[in-house]
Amino acid sequence: MMKRKKGLIAAGFISTFAALTLVGAPSLFAKSDANSTVSKLEALSKFTRVIGTVEKYYVDDLTINEIINKAIKGLMANLDAHSSFLDTKSFKEMKIQTSGEFGGLGVTVGMRDGALTVIAPLEGTPAYRAGLKSGDIILKIDDKSTLNMTLDEAVSLMRGKPKTKITLTIVRKNEPKPIVVTIIRDIIKIESVYTKKVGSDILYIRIVSFDKKVVHDIKKALRENPNAKGLIIDLRNNPGGLLDQAVGTVDLFVDKGVIVSQKGRVKDENQVYKAHSKGTYKKIPIVVLVNGGSASASEIVSGSLQDHRRAVIVGEKTFGKGSVQIIMPINKSEALRLTIARYYLPSGRTIQAVGVTPDINVSFGKVTVEENHFSLKESQLKEHLKGELEKIDGKSEKESEEKSTTSKEKVITTEELYNDNQLKEGVDILRALIITQEKR
Repeated sequence: MMKRKKGLIAAGFISTFAALTLVGAPSLFAKSDANSTVSKLEALSKFTRVIGTVEKYYVDDLTINEIINKAIKGLMANLDAHSSFLDTKSFKEMKIQTSGEFGGLGVTVGMRDGALTVIAPLEGTPAYRAGLKSGDIILKIDDKSTLNMTLDEAVSLMRGKPKTKITLTIVRKNEPKPIVVTIIRDIIKIESVYTKKVGSDILYIRIVSFDKKVVHDIKKALRENPNAKGLIIDLRNNPGGLLDQAVGTVDLFVDKGVIVSQKGRVKDENQVYKAHSKGTYKKIPIVVLVNGGSASASEIVSGSLQDHRRAVIVGEKTFGKGSVQIIMPINKSEALRLTIARYYLPSGRTIQAVGVTPDINVSFGKVTVEENHFSLKESQLKEHLKGELEKIDGKSEKESEEKSTTSKEKVITTEELYNDNQLKEGVDILRALIITQEKR
C-alpha cells in the first residue's frame, strides 16, 4: 500500500521545485483471485517471450537490463505525459534538483501533444532574459532533436554547469520559421513573491512559483499594507510548486468549504483540503491574473478562488495540469515518477487537460491610448517644476535617478500599467469592486 509523507507532493511540472516521496512497491499478485492470477501469468509470459525475441534477433547487441529499461520507459511514457522512469542518472539528478541550487535555464517545460513545450520561463532567470515564452515548442536542444525524447531526458540535457552555453531551436506561434536562441546556464535562485502598489490603495502581489515560503511572504505583505483596499494576485507564467502552499494561499482568503481535493484509485491517497476561518481576509476584493503559463498549483489557487466567488479571474485560459505525481523507488538507484491521483476544485470540476477559464478574457498587449500632446495637467506641471527646483538646489541627476528607481521598484507606474493590458483591466475591475464594497 502506498504511503506518502504529507506536504511533499509537488503540484507542479519539472522545474526548480520537485518533491521526493519514498514509497514501497506493491506486489503484482496482491489481492488477486485465481482467474486474475492466471491472466497475469499469461501476460508476463508474453512479455518474457518478447524480451527473449528482442535479445536474440535485434540488430544491435543489447543486454537484458538495457531491454528491460527500454520497456519500462515505453510503458511509463504511454501512461501519460507526466509519468516516467528515472534511471540511475535521472534519479540522481532528481535528488540534486530537490536539494535546491543547480545550474540550469530557469524554464518549466512539459509535454503537450507529444511536443516539448515551454510552460513558463521563471522571472529573472537566463531563459526569461533570453525571451523564451509560454507555448514555445523546443524542437532541438543543441544538435539533438526533441522528437521522441522523454521529458526527463530533455530536462537532463538543459541542466548543466553554470556559465556553460546551450542552444535551443524554438518553434513559436505566428513566427514564419524556427528561432535559434543561445542561453548561458546559471545557478537558479528564484524570488518567489514580490509586491508593489498601484496608486495608494491597491496591493499587487506577484507569485513566480509556489515554494515553501509563499504563504509566509503573502501574510507579511498583507500585514505591511493594512490600508490596502484591493488586491491583485499575479499568477501569470507561474508553473506551480508545492501543494500545501497553494492550499495555504487560498485559505488566507476563504473561511470555509473545500479548497481542493485529490482522488485516485488507492483510498489512502484521497485527500480533501478545507479552509479555516482563523486569520482569513474575508472582505478585501481580489483580482487574479492568469495565462497559458499558469499551471498546476496556480490553477488550484485561481480555480478555487473562482469557485468560491472570492476573486475575479482575468487573463487567458490556463495550461491544464491537474494530476498528482509521486516518486516510487524500485531499488536504491532507480525509481518511477507515477501519476496516482487528480485534483478536483470545490465545484467538482477537474483542471487536467482543461485548465481554468477566466471570468474576463483579456489578451496580453499594450493599451492603445490617443495622447493629447498639447495639454499639460496641473500635477504634471508641478512635477516638472519640482524637478527644475531640485536642479537649482544642487541635487545631482544621479540622486534623481536613484529616487526614480527606488520609486519604480515599489510602485507600478502609469507607463507600466498601460504596457500590460491584462494588469490594466484587472486594476479597473478591482477599482469597481472597491467602489461597490464601499457603497454597501
